[in-house]
Amino acid sequence: MLPSQFLLSRVAWASGLVLAGSALLGCSAGPTLVAAEASPAQAAQAVTAANTLVLSDQPRYQVSPYPERITLLPGAAASSSAQVTWRTNSSVTESLLQLAVATPSPGLHMQAKQLIGRSIKLNSPNGEAHHHRVQLSQLQPDTLYAYRVKGLNTWSSWHQFKTPAADFKPYTALYFGDAQNAVLSHYARTVREALLTAPRAKVMLYAGDLVNSRDGVHDDEWAEWFAATSWMAGSIYQLPAAGNHEFSSDDDQPIRYLLPHWVAHYEVAGNGPEALSDTVYYSDVQGVRYIALDSTEALQSEQLAQVQAQWLEQVLANNPNRWTVVFHHHPMHSVSMGRDNPPLRKYWQPLYDKYQVDLVLQGHDHTYGRDHQAASATATDSQGPVYAVSVAGPKMYLVSEQAQATMDRLGEDTQLFQTLEFHQDRVKYQAFTATGELYDAFVLHKTAAGKQVEDLQPTTAERRCSNPNKPKPHRCWNGTDLIHAPAAAQ
Repeated sequence: MLPSQFLLSRVAWASGLVLAGSALLGCSAGPTLVAAEASPAQAAQAVTAANTLVLSDQPRYQVSPYPERITLLPGAAASSSAQVTWRTNSSVTESLLQLAVATPSPGLHMQAKQLIGRSIKLNSPNGEAHHHRVQLSQLQPDTLYAYRVKGLNTWSSWHQFKTPAADFKPYTALYFGDAQNAVLSHYARTVREALLTAPRAKVMLYAGDLVNSRDGVHDDEWAEWFAATSWMAGSIYQLPAAGNHEFSSDDDQPIRYLLPHWVAHYEVAGNGPEALSDTVYYSDVQGVRYIALDSTEALQSEQLAQVQAQWLEQVLANNPNRWTVVFHHHPMHSVSMGRDNPPLRKYWQPLYDKYQVDLVLQGHDHTYGRDHQAASATATDSQGPVYAVSVAGPKMYLVSEQAQATMDRLGEDTQLFQTLEFHQDRVKYQAFTATGELYDAFVLHKTAAGKQVEDLQPTTAERRCSNPNKPKPHRCWNGTDLIHAPAAAQ
C-alpha cells in the first residue's frame, strides 16, 4: 500500500484529466524588445524570460477537429503490439483508427481494418481536448504497416511504421536528454539533426523533462514538443521516461504529482508496478529490453524506490533479450554541481550490476557525462553498465569537480543526441552535437568472458561554458533566456 499522501497525489492527477486547474495552466507574459544600443551585459539582464514562441495575445495551439500530436508507443512486445495516441477537440467523440499492411498502392483504405479505442478529456487554456488512444495487437513481426486516425469528418495523413522482428536483428536507436526549455526554438534542431544522422532509427528514447511545466501555458509547451518531433512521433517508436518537470506540487503539499498531460499523451506499455504503471514499464524491441524507471517518485519516497527495485529485479531476472537498456531521469552518478541521488545507488545500482545491465541512459543534469565504473563492492567492470547523462535542449549547467575526477568524458554548453547501434556482439554508442559533430563514442563488446568498453576517443575538444554572463554560478544558460535574446552587435 502507498502512503495516503501518494494516493491523494494521484487523485489530484486524475481530477486534472477532467479539469486541469488554472493554477497549473496560467498564461505567460509577452516578449520585451531590447534596444539595439544596449551593451551585451545590459542586454543579458534585460532579456525577458520565455519558454515558448507563443505570444500571450496571439494563441497558436488551440484544439481543433483535426487530429494532431499523433504518437506511436511500443507495447511490452513491440513486434506484436503498440499504442497510438492523438488529440482533437471535444467535438470528436469516437476514437477511430484504420490500420493496413502498407503497400505501394494508394488504396490503403481498401485493405484497412477499423479499430475503436477510448479517449480522456483534458482542459487547458487552449480549449477542451479529447485525447484518444487505440491499442494495436496481434501485429505481425517485421512488417510495414500504415495507419491513420480520425478527426471530425476528416482523417490524419497515413503514417507508416515497421514492427520489430521477433528476435534480435541489428538496428539503431536514438537517445535524447532533457529538452525542457525553448523546445521549438532550440531543441527542434537537435531532433532534426538526429534523424538526418540516423534516418532509419527504430526507437526514439527520452530521459525525461520533455517540457518545463512551471510558469506559462503547459499545453503550449507540449504543442511545441510535438511541433519539434513532428511526424516522427507517429512513425518511430517513442520511449519516454518521466522527469521531475513532468510533475508539479501544490503550495500546501510538498509531494509532487504527475501532471495530466503526461498520461494524456503517453499510454506506455502499462506493465510496471500498479501504483506507477503510467511511468514505469518495459518494452522489448528486436532483442533489446528497454526499462523505464521513475526516479522522481523514487527520490521523494523510499518506499517507491523499493517498489521499483522489486519490480526491476523480476524484469531483469526474466529477460530473454540480447541487450538491456535502463533509462530514467536522475543520474546514478551526478555530473553537475551540487547534485547527488544516493537512493538510486542504494536500491537500483546493485541490480544493474547483478544482472549485468548494458547501458543506463539519464538526463536532469543539463551537462554531458559518460562513465563506466563498478558500483558495488562485489561488482567488476565487466558487470557494471556504461552510464550516460546528456542534454538535448538549451538549459545548461556546469560540471562538478567530482565528475571531472571520475567521468570518462564531459561536456558543457552543448546540445547533443546519441545513436545506439545494436549488433549481435557489440553496441556502438555515439554522441553528436546539434551541429552534427561527433563528441563522444565507444563500443561495448559482449563476449562469453564478459563485457569490454572500447573508447573511440573522438578528436573534438572537450567543451566548456562559453557564456560570459552566466545567470547563476552553477549555470551556463537558463534556457528561458534565449528565445528573445538580441543578436550580437555588429
